[in-house]
Amino acid sequence: MPYITVESGTLSDEQKEQLIRRLTEVSSEIMKVPQEFFVTTIKEVPDKNFGIGGKTIDKVKEEYIRKLEK
Repeated sequence: MPYITVESGTLSDEQKEQLIRRLTEVSSEIMKVPQEFFVTTIKEVPDKNFGIGGKTIDKVKEEYIRKLEK
């Protein structure tokens, strides 16, 4: 039974549903295994609990948004 795990920041319910559906569809097609056999889990990690380049993700997002607004 194929098992798909996604670790990410906080996602909306709609985003989770899309991820589960599309990852299952594509994986099923590539692996030639029926979709019914796939198990998918999403592990959400709060933005303050992981970082990139020495900064927490919430700070990176804030900086990115400020740059877009300029």
